[in-house]
Amino acid sequence: MKDNYDFSKGKRGRILPEPPLEPGKVKITIRLDEDIIDRFFQIAEQSDEPVGYQTLINSALREYLEGKAPKIEDALRRIIREELKGSAAQKNFR
Repeated sequence: MKDNYDFSKGKRGRILPEPPLEPGKVKITIRLDEDIIDRFFQIAEQSDEPVGYQTLINSALREYLEGKAPKIEDALRRIIREELKGSAAQKNFR
């Protein structure tokens, strides 16, 4: 090994060209909460299909934007109905 190397003619940047992106995909940097990422990792690992956590996040965002994600109001109504049915059934049981 030499004691000194001459990097005066060296170039900064990537050694290899960046791999091409998939059509329709945009590379961004986003900061998400750790617990959210952990949950998507868990779901991806438990999935029977080989699916990545980024694909799951993309699907969840798409469902939300298309209005397919359950709305909080709808979930609350469903829970209240179930609770009311349960309490009515208990009254009839007594």
